[in-house]
Amino acid sequence: MILYHGSNTDIATIDLTKGFQYKDFGKGFYLTPNKETAVRMAKKKARLFGDSPVLITYELDDAIMQSGLNIKIFPEQACVEWFLFVDANRDRKNKKPIHDYDVVVGPIADDGVVLQITNYHEGIYSPEQAAKLLQDKYLDQQYYFGTQKALTFLHKVKTESL
Repeated sequence: MILYHGSNTDIATIDLTKGFQYKDFGKGFYLTPNKETAVRMAKKKARLFGDSPVLITYELDDAIMQSGLNIKIFPEQACVEWFLFVDANRDRKNKKPIHDYDVVVGPIADDGVVLQITNYHEGIYSPEQAAKLLQDKYLDQQYYFGTQKALTFLHKVKTESL
């Protein structure tokens, strides 16, 4: 499977310590199977942090599914479990990781999801109501790699300047 990472710099070696902690699935390395999504992310990172947008293509070894790694795959649409998982990972009160998955696959929480998380915290919606409101919304998919062992199944193919 081909996956993409959008950045503002080429990545020679993936360093899991450099990721931001309070992301959808926690601190790790994120990719997407959607090239356009990765291009958007690369342009956003370059705009926010400087340098030039870069698209990095990786190949994911199919053997990962039989590797014994702890892998969590969420449905492609929003569900309550995913919603609460993203909320917990983004919660800055959680100083330690909330899970021990090597790989997590699921929707990307965009601004619409962040709005529903806010509504949930303000008591406007339950997690079930918030997830239901998001089910008709297309959310791009993401792949999270959180351990060095998981990264061994990811092979860099090429880097393109955008």
